[in-house]
This record gives sequence, structure tokens and C-alpha cells, in this order.
Amino acid sequence: MKLVVRTALPSLSLAASIKTALRPIDPNLPVTEFQTLQGLVDKVVSPRRFLVVLLSGFAGFALLLASLGIYALISYSVNQRTKEIGIRMALGANSWLVRRGVLTKTLRLALAGVALGTLGSFALSRWIESLLFGTTPTNPAVYSGVSLLLCVVALVAAYVPARRASRIEPLQALRTE
Repeated sequence: MKLVVRTALPSLSLAASIKTALRPIDPNLPVTEFQTLQGLVDKVVSPRRFLVVLLSGFAGFALLLASLGIYALISYSVNQRTKEIGIRMALGANSWLVRRGVLTKTLRLALAGVALGTLGSFALSRWIESLLFGTTPTNPAVYSGVSLLLCVVALVAAYVPARRASRIEPLQALRTE
């Protein structure tokens, strides 16, 4: 049996008063454990909260790994295209156009990945439905927000290689093999 009491007093100071008030009703009634309502709610919600925190941590780590992977891929691509970028700059391309070209290529790759990921997510969304609260597995706002976040992360990860590509000296790029 549970007894719920609403009060502005601290729960520890209220315990003796409740025991005294319940003793005339039933002297054999065991009154041993006192908890706040928030404590009961936390006890019930804590397994789900732990799972959400764990999944959020994995998601953050996956986002970090994805950004590092994008950075490495674009950096490698820029290194492979050093001669081409040098020729473009020798023919009159300014650094802004080179930077824009690298970022545009990165955004195209990111959008292709987001499109494939969204299709896969739609296909697998029914398995996570029990973990969701306050949203549906196919909520367009969530999909839009995540897609935007991934595109921004891709652009931020590609900015350093794009800036490096825009600073290539045409003469040095043409001399390297």
C-alpha cells in the first residue's frame, strides 16, 4: 500500500507526523519507507533515461567519427588533386572558386549519404518506435534537423582541406608529382 501526501514541508520532518497520524487507524501498519514522488518517478524512468543517455553518447561519438572520416576523405582528395588545382589557379581561378568547388563536392557527397541514410532509416524505424517519446519514427522535423546537422558537419569538416586547397601555389603544384 502506498500513501501519497502533498506538503510544502521536507519529507524527513513529515515522517514522524505521518506515523503518529496512522497509528490510531492501524497500529500494525508498517510505516518504514518514505519517498518523494519525484524519487518514485525517477526510479521508474531511470532505465529508459540510461538507455537514452547511452544512445545519445553513441550518436555523438558516431558524429565525431563521421566528421573525422569526411575530413580525411576530403583532405586525401585535395592532396590527389593538387596538380589539377594548381593548373586551375594558374589559369585564373581565384581562391574563393577553388574553396567553393571543394565544398560543393563535399556537399554533394554528404547529400547522397543523407539520402541513402534517410531511406535506410525509414526502413528500420519501426524497431525503435518503443524507445521514442513525444515523436513518431517518421517525424519530418526530426529527419530535416538531422539532415541539416549532418550537412553542416560535413561542410565544417571539409573547410580546412578546402582552405588548404585554395592556398596552393600554382608553380609549386605543377612541379610536384
